[in-house]
Amino acid sequence: MAMTIIWTGMVVLSILCGLVTGRGPEVAAAAIEGTRAAVELSLSIAGMMCLWTGIMEVMRQAGLAEKLSRLLAPVLRRLFPQVAKDRAIMDSISANVSANLLGLGNAATPLGLEAARKMGEKSKGTASDALCMLVVCNTASIQLIPTTVAAVRAGAGSQAPFDILPAVWLASAISVGVGIGACKLLARMWRD
Repeated sequence: MAMTIIWTGMVVLSILCGLVTGRGPEVAAAAIEGTRAAVELSLSIAGMMCLWTGIMEVMRQAGLAEKLSRLLAPVLRRLFPQVAKDRAIMDSISANVSANLLGLGNAATPLGLEAARKMGEKSKGTASDALCMLVVCNTASIQLIPTTVAAVRAGAGSQAPFDILPAVWLASAISVGVGIGACKLLARMWRD
């Protein structure tokens, strides 16, 4: 609700400023150009998301997703020791982490929600350490291939949309490391 008021206020204020300064036609032209650019950007992002979601589905059907899950299993067992023996939860977490690694935040969200729902069924109305860790890992989201950002950059006309990889790797590794460290530290503090 607050964002609706803020965005509406910004639009109304922009139109009023344009009219008061005598630049109404320029404001109207900018609004039309902005909507065109927004539609083009949305379509380019949708195309990239379709491509990578399709790749994830091909990986799943070819058994590569399961192999990636097994590859991630030792790390995930250490991060989620409370649920390490529950195969269904670990499969959901693994699929979620795999989607995040490929930069597919939109595809990772339903997988993360599924894992959180399964974890929630085992807790008694409070978030477990494993559920908090899942939220932290999802929020920090380590990415090997930032497909959504690359799609936005490509849609904006970048000639090399993936040239941001080193910065993305560094930033996501730091954010995940700090998030996991904070989660582990707070879990110990609240237990004591």
